[in-house]
Amino acid sequence: MLRLSFVIVCLSLLTIVGCTTETETKPAASSSNSGTGIIGKTTQDVGEFDPNKANQVVSDQKIRASDPITAPLSAYGPMVESLAKTQVTHAIGLFQASEGRYPKDHDEFMERIIKENNIKLPVLPFKGRYVYDVEKHELMVVRDIENAEKAKQ
Repeated sequence: MLRLSFVIVCLSLLTIVGCTTETETKPAASSSNSGTGIIGKTTQDVGEFDPNKANQVVSDQKIRASDPITAPLSAYGPMVESLAKTQVTHAIGLFQASEGRYPKDHDEFMERIIKENNIKLPVLPFKGRYVYDVEKHELMVVRDIENAEKAKQ
């Protein structure tokens, strides 16, 4: 009898817990720092490279790891940059092979390379930005000088 009443109580609790609706409130995301991080987020925002622009540094994609504990975290940014550049370089190569030329300007690059191939670039740490160099036909990553110093640490 004790076992039967225990089973009835457990089934009743499971039924009550299973029938309730979970109300989860998500905090409003701010534009600058939502607190959710960048891992898994993508973008198709690629600017045009201006070599004369002041206060910008082109990323060298080198992994600078001095601490074995945080080395994987410091390697994330350069690895993501390298993967994104490889994907875009391949798409540019396919465009050049089929058209016999490279994209003539930034607008054609965005339309024919990024949009047509549905390339989703990962969001970069330390406010890195993707830019396309029309003269060199390559994707580059630039940061402001102060953010570039943070990325090197």
